[in-house]
Amino acid sequence: MSVIVTNAEVTLADVLSVRMTLEEPLTGGDRLVLRHRGTGTERLISLDGREEAEAPAETAGLAISLAPLSLTPGRWDAYLQRDGVRTRMRSVDPGFSLDSLDAYALGRRTLAYRAYRTRNGFLAVKIDRAAPVADVRAVWFREGRFEVTGLLAYTGLDDDDRHRDARLAMRRGDQGGQGERDASVTVAATVQGVRFHAALSLCDVLAAAPQQEGVWRPSLEVDGVDGPLPLGARIDDVEGKRRRVHFPRVLVDGVPVTPTFTSDDELRLEVGA
Repeated sequence: MSVIVTNAEVTLADVLSVRMTLEEPLTGGDRLVLRHRGTGTERLISLDGREEAEAPAETAGLAISLAPLSLTPGRWDAYLQRDGVRTRMRSVDPGFSLDSLDAYALGRRTLAYRAYRTRNGFLAVKIDRAAPVADVRAVWFREGRFEVTGLLAYTGLDDDDRHRDARLAMRRGDQGGQGERDASVTVAATVQGVRFHAALSLCDVLAAAPQQEGVWRPSLEVDGVDGPLPLGARIDDVEGKRRRVHFPRVLVDGVPVTPTFTSDDELRLEVGA
């Protein structure tokens, strides 16, 4: 059975909305199968009563609520099953809209669902754990400053014009802040709605830990948000930024400074490396 997905997205309510073309209409016995790529775990979802009533001929529209399925993080490949035979769902939908991803990230979530087209052209659903984060959109050096802008994601804050007190903190050392080599620098940041901007003097960073190489961990502290927000870059379709995204190195008083990403796409500042 030929199946071609023409549009697929996960709505703000975590509903997988799929429109597809079919050789034959859906029947009450058809199933959508989601199969976890790593473990082989499967979810079989009956399509009886899930089809959109006014879909054009030779097309079908589905709406599947994902939260009740108890899907675990990872990638889930999609199949259509009829009479025991499975057909992997080929997709022609690029499935990427930064505006839609931004709107989705405004809500407070513990899991983030995304429908996408695989490299081989099939429908899949990607699931990540979600926690409040300062999602980085731009990083640059200017006049001896490190500057960063971005979006507050998964915080539940409104995308309005309200100004909130905030601070950019740059810390080196381990996550718990233990160790005699640790140092920190904190400056005021600008937050309007869910957009943020911050600038920090690199000379202050060097002065906080003179003659010491190390990796500095930035975070954003925003009034009304629990805990510091790590600076990361996950709300896009670029994965593995550590090997794919390379920033230019600058020299500050002869010391090299380079922004970089960790293996889980969090921003770091390498000083003296």
